[in-house]
Amino acid sequence: MQIEAILTRMGISSLNEMQQEVVQSLGTDSDMILHAPTGSGKTLAFLLAALSHFDERKKGVQCLILVPTRELALQIESVAKKVLHGKRTVCCYGGHSTRVEKNALQHSPDILIGTPGRVAHHIRKENFLVDHLNTLVLDEFDKSLELGFEEDMSFIIRELSQLKRRILTSATTMEQIPAFTGVTTPAVIDYLNDDESSPDLTIKRITCKPKEKLNALLQLICFIGSKRMLIFCNHRDAVDHISQLLMNRELVHDVFHGGMEQPDRELSLLKFRNGTSQILITTDLAARGLDIPEVDSIIHYQLPYKEEVFTHRNGRTARMKASGNVFVILTTDEKYDYLPIDLEEQVLDEDIQFPVNSPYMTLHINAGKKDKINKIDIVGYLLKIPGMEKDDVGIIEVKETMAFVAVSRDKAPLAMKHSSQVKMKNKKVKITRS
Repeated sequence: MQIEAILTRMGISSLNEMQQEVVQSLGTDSDMILHAPTGSGKTLAFLLAALSHFDERKKGVQCLILVPTRELALQIESVAKKVLHGKRTVCCYGGHSTRVEKNALQHSPDILIGTPGRVAHHIRKENFLVDHLNTLVLDEFDKSLELGFEEDMSFIIRELSQLKRRILTSATTMEQIPAFTGVTTPAVIDYLNDDESSPDLTIKRITCKPKEKLNALLQLICFIGSKRMLIFCNHRDAVDHISQLLMNRELVHDVFHGGMEQPDRELSLLKFRNGTSQILITTDLAARGLDIPEVDSIIHYQLPYKEEVFTHRNGRTARMKASGNVFVILTTDEKYDYLPIDLEEQVLDEDIQFPVNSPYMTLHINAGKKDKINKIDIVGYLLKIPGMEKDDVGIIEVKETMAFVAVSRDKAPLAMKHSSQVKMKNKKVKITRS
């Protein structure tokens, strides 16, 4: 295994201690349970473990990675394409075309990443063979159980007769592993209480009357200012209600919850990643396992009922020993046993000054990797526009059939107008506001 080449493609200098321990376990067929917090590099670790079991002489799926959410499947796919260079990866999940997935599976992928329900569907339809499938990864396994995927996972595992290694990952300790997994005498790698990866969190409370909760949230947003923040709610209705509040005050933000169409969910995360949106209002769907950058502050507008969910939400900030702020908004009649009784009260200024919105906005380009378009092409295209400077172009993400680019808000109209006049790599492209 060419670790150095993989590190170069990943843009990192070395493996961390947890990843090194996983690599040291390679070459054995024993099952593994990997406990590590959000942001610790579990994905790279289990992909390295999977890579060690590939047989170049065999065609077809050799590694199956089951995940609880679509977003996590897509995130792992992007990492797998860098780590498992030269291996073909297919991603399957609910909300995606089964016909497109079936066609992709017929081309003998090496790795299949997917949600349990969709993978079970393809196995039942015999859309891919499991004869050479030797490695199974159950990522965020406890979350999959929590979401009710036990029946699908049990069916899938029963169909995999050639498994040599099972890898379970979780950001919480699991005292008992269900028998249907087939995991026996596993090697356990546990970094949940590791000081090197423990977050450095400052948790404060804001106490208010029930009718003043929305106003307290608005005051807190203004107190945090123009920094990246996640606002957690328990219900979609609350997310949409807060969104309307911010929209009325022209505060740029995005929302993320299970009631949204998949493309809209992906776009919300993309805009939060590229900095065009500094505020993301979400349910627990974004509590873990997603490709979200480090955030400055976590706001619990509604607190979860379980302490472990509270922990996962907070894992979105202060990742890998970075510092982070957590704020809990509590009404006078709310009480949660898992909260420390001596939480410091955050005093908010009633004189509200709204934070400045991001100077960038996200534009959509109707061309991508299939059109041989890359980031360099997009930068070159934009910088040829009169009046467009290097600092006007932000983060670019290129997908298979489209691309997204962050552009200065005042220069975005120039880019959209330019697309009707000039071709990109001999292709007429259309640039629109996303």
